Amino acid sequence: MHFLRSGASPPVPMQEELVAQPISIAAEQAGIEKEGRLTEAEGWWAQQSWITRIVYWGLHASLLAMFWVGISTADVALLAATFFARMFFITGGYHRYFAHKTYQTSRPFQFVLAFFGCSATQKGPLWWAGHHRVHHKYTDQPGKDTHSPRDGFYHSHQGWIFESRFDGSALDQIRDFAQYPELIWLNRWHVAPAIALAVFCYLVGGFSGLYWGFAVSTVLLWHATYSINSLAHIFGKRVYATPDDSKNNWWLGILTLGEGWHNNHHHFCVSARQGFRWWEIDITYYVLRGLQAIGVVWDIREPPAHIVEATIEARAAQKQAA
Repeated sequence: MHFLRSGASPPVPMQEELVAQPISIAAEQAGIEKEGRLTEAEGWWAQQSWITRIVYWGLHASLLAMFWVGISTADVALLAATFFARMFFITGGYHRYFAHKTYQTSRPFQFVLAFFGCSATQKGPLWWAGHHRVHHKYTDQPGKDTHSPRDGFYHSHQGWIFESRFDGSALDQIRDFAQYPELIWLNRWHVAPAIALAVFCYLVGGFSGLYWGFAVSTVLLWHATYSINSLAHIFGKRVYATPDDSKNNWWLGILTLGEGWHNNHHHFCVSARQGFRWWEIDITYYVLRGLQAIGVVWDIREPPAHIVEATIEARAAQKQAA
């Protein structure tokens, strides 16, 4: 019996449902332009790009103050807690649930995933997941992929988020979740959970709690997440012959709770498990299995054996034997 199972998420799609279908160049370009349009899902906040830039670069500049603020054991604990907790809601929520639907859950917990995902200060769930689906459709195709290093390292790491063509949510890519009014509301007011977290950190630890638990934690979280878009397409090992530059990177896997097994992910993107082998540590997957054990999530998708075994080495050995 699943906890709050009524109002569960839509059925999990097959792998091919998240892969681009052939379309004309004209239609493709029209789709890219359409993605950047502001819609009812954006709200007032999306029109205030100057505020976004001030906050973004202001938090980066605040890192210089760490030499004067000082740090306590409580600050370190708050920094770690807000970093890794929010990392899970990005990896297990925004990415593996909203972008890829690798498991199912109830509508209430779906909102929980979206709310705490917003606290990571990476915009709303519809914006994040919609553009991520575009990334998988056109991975590492220059000018089409949302954030490919082939368009420049800075662009792939963080520059793309400031381009006007990505201002709006790609609602045409995320219709399955755009039907929920509470997600539309969160997408509009994605700043609210982030502000709530900042207030919480201040109440817990005063100014130093706000500084380390929100400001420093948020900047570190941004760049750890961005590194999957940039570094994981440049450095690491290619286990599978995917039609892109995705690579497995073990230390990014540790830092991002399992997202560093990026070549695995691009090989079979609808698997909730990205560390396919026992030694590929995937903490997000372990947490999801724990949530499944108590009935909060269910129908977690695993990579089939033939998918895991179809490595570059295995294919080369088969060719040689033939």
